[in-house]
Amino acid sequence: MNVVVIGASGYVGAELIGLLTQHNKISIQHLLVSENSTSSGKTFAELHARWQGICAVPLHSFSQQWFDQHIRSSEHSIDAVFFATPHEFSAQWAQAFIDHNIKVFDLSGGFRLKDAKQYPVHYGFEHHSLNALQQAQYGLAEWQAAKIATSNLIAVPGCYPTASLLALKPITSNALHQENSLIVVNGISGVTGAGRKASLATSFCEVSLTPYNILQHRHQPEISQEANAEVIFNPHLAPYKRGLLVTITLQLKADVTSQQVDDVFTQAYQDTPLVRIVKSWPKIDNVAHTPFADVHWLVDENKHVVVVSCAIDNLLKGAASQAIQCANISLGLPSEYSLLTPGSWL
Repeated sequence: MNVVVIGASGYVGAELIGLLTQHNKISIQHLLVSENSTSSGKTFAELHARWQGICAVPLHSFSQQWFDQHIRSSEHSIDAVFFATPHEFSAQWAQAFIDHNIKVFDLSGGFRLKDAKQYPVHYGFEHHSLNALQQAQYGLAEWQAAKIATSNLIAVPGCYPTASLLALKPITSNALHQENSLIVVNGISGVTGAGRKASLATSFCEVSLTPYNILQHRHQPEISQEANAEVIFNPHLAPYKRGLLVTITLQLKADVTSQQVDDVFTQAYQDTPLVRIVKSWPKIDNVAHTPFADVHWLVDENKHVVVVSCAIDNLLKGAASQAIQCANISLGLPSEYSLLTPGSWL
């Protein structure tokens, strides 16, 4: 698979490119940054020094002229494009690549919500690429592999939704929860979840553990949509670099037992190497810099309540490594291909 990455200068783009360089079935053809980026002309390793000696591909600016020259005007050799861009950008450009038979893996939120009317509310822009939106496939790799394999546009899930859905879906997809009961998702993320752009709000000297965007976070409708159940999502920002933890509380039907809950999690993840069922409450340190998701739960049969926790690396399982999983599925490979070698996590 010959690929282009647009958005090569950010945290997620850097993680993605690092993983792509170590994938023996994927070849990077172009690395692109925004049209006015000061990173244009540098090599990837100059911008992200930990990749020195591994990836020296030059960065170029994306523009209509670049697209016309490399995609539209010639018999291109590109099979796929990864967007690690602002949401509006992927929403604007995805269809153009699809029209030239190039598969799209979108790591932004440009195609995660199925209802176009929700984009002005949650993302602040009108979504005009309705044909692309209609064909977009949500890309939670452990749950939607068959549809990912045949789709030309994969909406790679957000970091909070990935952890939340891995924790929720064994329960909700088997209808073990009490219908219309309150489902509360509490999430904590490190500051890389806010992106690389400098901001006082994410400066280490300013950050303290604090909730934010309560009852209005854009990931809430994404979680509800894919869990097929309404949730209350409470995100928190914490003063560390990377990693994400969610803890979810939900009401079970009165006749549901601990064994039934154990069984649905085992059935869901017994053949998924990147989701690990762990015997104690997950820790961010155990998943940071890895593609794994660690899941643990506890049932109170008297109160008919289950609490589930899931820990991931927000930049990897919550973004870049999940995009690789989706690409692997598209190639007919096991979703974990190239991701289980420890050197690929560094």
